[in-house]
Amino acid sequence: MARAIASVNALVEPAARVRHFATLPKELDADEAELTRSRKLRRELIHERYCDLIEALYGATEHCDTTIEVKYQDGSISQLSTRVSINRVETAS
Repeated sequence: MARAIASVNALVEPAARVRHFATLPKELDADEAELTRSRKLRRELIHERYCDLIEALYGATEHCDTTIEVKYQDGSISQLSTRVSINRVETAS
């Protein structure tokens, strides 16, 4: 993934380049109101639910410990606690 991002970064202005990325610990889901039915992000909820991870992307940390509420199809709710790695994209010289 880092190589793909680096190759796209080479095509855009420096201010628009991706510097850090993370893989979310779960797929975004319309049933949990993270997406609309047409698969668009619900930005306010994403910011609320993943604010610690978003802040880590802009910080100097190598990982983020996060807990996310997960709602299953049977209606039960659980907490997912995990460590998410913050990946840095190497910049071309």
